[in-house]
Amino acid sequence: QVQLVESGGGLVQPGGSLRLSCAASGFTFSIYAMRWYRQAPGKERELVASITSTGGSTNYADSVKGRFTISRDNAKRMVYLQMNNLKPEDTAVYYCAAWSGFQNDYWGQGTQVTVSS
Repeated sequence: QVQLVESGGGLVQPGGSLRLSCAASGFTFSIYAMRWYRQAPGKERELVASITSTGGSTNYADSVKGRFTISRDNAKRMVYLQMNNLKPEDTAVYYCAAWSGFQNDYWGQGTQVTVSS
């Protein structure tokens, strides 16, 4: 019954913003680091952002640094990705994943983000 369910994707113009959400259930959310990945057509899956289990530390891919912010609310069992100043190259399916320290134990189904004028 483990689930990670992403939402918040959609179509946005360049320079716009979106906030992705990932709702977790069926596991001990508060002990997992969480990650956001994305995969664009014809490209490899890319690690976009990560956050430690307590939310104390974050890390970002160079391509999104300064534009994206990952956060989490352990009481609500939620992780978020705030995406600002979006660019066409941000177009991808975005996935959240629960990182054990050794592997991603759980994955969401993905949500489509399309940045186009």
